[in-house]
Amino acid sequence: MAHADSPVISFVDALWPVRGASRLVRAALLAALGSALLTLSAKIQVPFYPVPMTMQTLVVLLIGMAFGARLGIATVALYLAEGAVGLPVFAGTPEKGIGLAYMIGPTGGYLLGFVLAAAIAGWIVERRRDAAGLALAVVAGSIAIYAPGVLWLASLVGLGRALELGLVPFLWGDLLKAGLAFALALGAAAMVRRRLGV
Repeated sequence: MAHADSPVISFVDALWPVRGASRLVRAALLAALGSALLTLSAKIQVPFYPVPMTMQTLVVLLIGMAFGARLGIATVALYLAEGAVGLPVFAGTPEKGIGLAYMIGPTGGYLLGFVLAAAIAGWIVERRRDAAGLALAVVAGSIAIYAPGVLWLASLVGLGRALELGLVPFLWGDLLKAGLAFALALGAAAMVRRRLGV
């Protein structure tokens, strides 16, 4: 657990400290980089069983944990804004549609979940950098993606079908990605402890 006198900060604040106007420049650069990584992660499909997986949930969790809640939200919001204006940043675009029409389709709830996951994972890691806190951030962030995603899909196809289509096939892949996110966060936490001397 973070020491009582440890500052409540994100990994980025600890590893790349800046002040004043430089902070805004850093935030803009990181948000642009994060949205680009989200786009790339949506387009790459990794063969897996029972369905191929993208790396989006991994990147969302890492953005939240690395950037903190506020910048994590801003980064995912930038990504969603790019999609809303018609840029083909989402998985399956432009083949499955673009813009707001895509965003209110079957995967709309998961897109909302990305914002919630970045916020929740970021908030937790800003306060807890021990293994238990990092694990909680990964689990809570993952739930924050799936809960609105499945509920949104259920409003279209019913709960049973939503679980069958929007949850079960992805569990093993997301379990693997959650483990990777946790391992990377542990490494970042060790770097932060060395940096802060705690």
